[in-house]
Amino acid sequence: MSNIVVSVKDLGKKFHIGKLQSNSHDTLGQKLGEMILTPFRRAGQLAHGHATAAADLDEEFWAIQDVNFNIAQGELVGIIGRNGAGKSTLLKILSRITEPTTGSISIRGRVGSLLEVGTGFHPELTGRENIYLNGAILGMTKNDISLAFDEIVSFSEVEKFLDTPVKHYSSGMTLRLAFAVAAHLEPEVLIVDEVLAVGDARFQRKCINKMEDVGGQGRTVLFVSHNMAAVTRMCKRVILLEGGTLAADGSAQSIVSSYLSSGSGTSSVREFDAETAPKGDVAIMKAVRVRNQEGKITESTNISDSVGIEIEFDVFEEGRVLQPHVVLVNDEGVKLFTSVDVDSEWRNKARPKGRYTSTAWIPGNLLTEGMGIVSVAIWALEPSRKLECWYREAVAFQVIDSMDGTNSARGEWAGDFDGVMRPLLKWETEYNSGADVRSEKLA
Repeated sequence: MSNIVVSVKDLGKKFHIGKLQSNSHDTLGQKLGEMILTPFRRAGQLAHGHATAAADLDEEFWAIQDVNFNIAQGELVGIIGRNGAGKSTLLKILSRITEPTTGSISIRGRVGSLLEVGTGFHPELTGRENIYLNGAILGMTKNDISLAFDEIVSFSEVEKFLDTPVKHYSSGMTLRLAFAVAAHLEPEVLIVDEVLAVGDARFQRKCINKMEDVGGQGRTVLFVSHNMAAVTRMCKRVILLEGGTLAADGSAQSIVSSYLSSGSGTSSVREFDAETAPKGDVAIMKAVRVRNQEGKITESTNISDSVGIEIEFDVFEEGRVLQPHVVLVNDEGVKLFTSVDVDSEWRNKARPKGRYTSTAWIPGNLLTEGMGIVSVAIWALEPSRKLECWYREAVAFQVIDSMDGTNSARGEWAGDFDGVMRPLLKWETEYNSGADVRSEKLA
């Protein structure tokens, strides 16, 4: 028997945009009245020099087209792409929320999906009642739901409000309960959209850990996210959508790196023109770039590789001591560090006119997974300290753990690493085989 649980063939979804849609609940009289009045309304618009409403136009738009792929049992697959690439439309079709225009899908087993906060929840029902409602929708018996009930409540952390109608929940509370239900009622296929971004950082890590556990139990997970660190950590395979079509399908590391380096992700180069360049009394900033350890411009770096932040600037008036600065912040807004140029050649030395390129090298196995956002500055130190040039969030880069088994910073550990840094520290262990080792049990 084939282990393929999700099969997508020639899938396409077409929408009509700009077409004036009538309400399906309008009465016959209302619809006839609209038909009679519409020509006169358009004539009035033209008489007053106005174009007819754009909503009267009917334009076809293919959200996704000619998409083909198969997913095997137990695979954790990331789906990435720019906004508007068709990711959410694809998941809605797979979740049976909307029907495809062309092609077909085949899914073996129950599907649990979390596409929008509160999807499948009735606002007037309590959290407790919604757990049983969602379980029934998945085809589970009341006894099966009861067996998982305590674990769902514990994971969601909404026990205090369990018998409160969901309409009174915050978006974060609703998300926690919705994810707990989707993940713990044992669907064969779990589909999760970027909705996890609503939760706090701690809960996001908790959800990612749970999805990894689900995959480890032989169930299938489809995960859409703009967080490339989360995608590469959790998924071995990634599908890239571009303009509604399947652009790439392969290993997480190769697809994510290609996506980021294509310019679809964060920008690793900031070139300034004469009008936009940060400028001071003696210096002007020309460019900021992110380079890998081979010296090439890069959007992403492996966690074990060094990465360079390059600042190019011109000095047009000599005689000042200048010091480039780099400030690194992560995607949660936490400042990781500030570094200043201590190059011995120019430290405390007045710079002559000319072009300079200063690069701050961040060693490998220092940063943890995620995005690094770089702000840059040039300070004049003598005769008095003065900020010459400053540019906030000039460039950004992604730190990725390939998890291919070759990274000594992770070793055999496959779980999450908390904290904003992940250094590869030197460890030493002494062993004494002749020590008197005794086991003493406490009374």
